[in-house]
Amino acid sequence: MAYQILLYYTYTRVADPAYEVERQRAICQCLNLKGRILIAEEGVNGTVEGTVEDTETFIQACALDPIYEDVVWKRSEGTGDAFPKLMVKARKEIVTGGLGDRDVDPHRMTGQRLSAEELHDWIRSDREFTIVDMRNDFEHAVGRFEGSVLPPMGNFRDLASTLPALEHLRDKTVVTVCTGGVRCEKATGFLLENGFADVYQLQDGIVSYMEKYPNQDFKGALYVFDGRITMPLNQHLPGYEMVGRCELCGSPSEHFENCANDACRRHIICCESCLPVDGSEPFCERECAHLRHVVMV
Repeated sequence: MAYQILLYYTYTRVADPAYEVERQRAICQCLNLKGRILIAEEGVNGTVEGTVEDTETFIQACALDPIYEDVVWKRSEGTGDAFPKLMVKARKEIVTGGLGDRDVDPHRMTGQRLSAEELHDWIRSDREFTIVDMRNDFEHAVGRFEGSVLPPMGNFRDLASTLPALEHLRDKTVVTVCTGGVRCEKATGFLLENGFADVYQLQDGIVSYMEKYPNQDFKGALYVFDGRITMPLNQHLPGYEMVGRCELCGSPSEHFENCANDACRRHIICCESCLPVDGSEPFCERECAHLRHVVMV
């Protein structure tokens, strides 16, 4: 049986998020879909998995509602167990930037959209610009655009803390990138509100770029927040280059583990050779390496 995963979002006014939660949950349950859907007054952000037939039926059902008329549905191969259950919840935001009262409204302010084709052309032109990766640090650790700026961001809630690392780009042309586009909608608005002059966002995200230009410009794997960990877009194609490195020994790897320290739980790349022989989780190198010896004693 063939499975499919849908990645989608829309920034649009949702008059009654609680009602839309119940409606989406009912549709998903009827179609045996699993995944995560966040609904707020500002829009909808979801990832669901089911059979190809059921996910296509889901798209058709959503198309009957004006809320979803501008959605670009991003399809990828599923496994059948990418999500343990269905979660549909109402939230204040569909993606949390941690800005509080300074939160950005993409309906009012967001960066100019740059298509995958346009970015591909820009990279091959003499145009001066900088790609800024707005994903979490563990995401771009396993795959990223060549030469991109990688702000130190453990979570998108740390968005405000990226400003010092980007200060040198204030008067430059900036192109932000993220997985599917939902984070860049807010990140670019945040940069514009903080005085950045010329800000673009990769329309429909890295996933769309990789589909059109596999193993060109973006090197490595695309991290995803489901059981697959990385999306199987390009690893099997000629020219694939593994950029992920084991945090403990530095060898090439795309295997992720969580730090064994309950006070840390950082998501790290750890090759199978560095995994504890007793089957437990490893301690991360950055903050918790000293605890390995404590446990051994």
